[in-house]
Amino acid sequence: MDNAISALDKIISERKDGNPSTSYVAQLHNEGLNKILEKISEETTEVILAAKENTATEKPENVIKEIADLWFHSIVLLHHLNASA
Repeated sequence: MDNAISALDKIISERKDGNPSTSYVAQLHNEGLNKILEKISEETTEVILAAKENTATEKPENVIKEIADLWFHSIVLLHHLNASA
């Protein structure tokens, strides 16, 4: 998993200063800190809801997907703050 996170970190770094009309990462950076934090808040809520749903359905796929989204946006935040690994 460490390789996947390192690869994602590299891609986000490469796209940070790209064209906001063609790169979601660049769009988030262009929209600023509040937009990135809004996305993290949204993804956190989705992780919680997916985890609660998983206890009823025992289908972890949604939890995994939502956690991946949260990690992605968290790495975007680290880059925005110039605090990436």
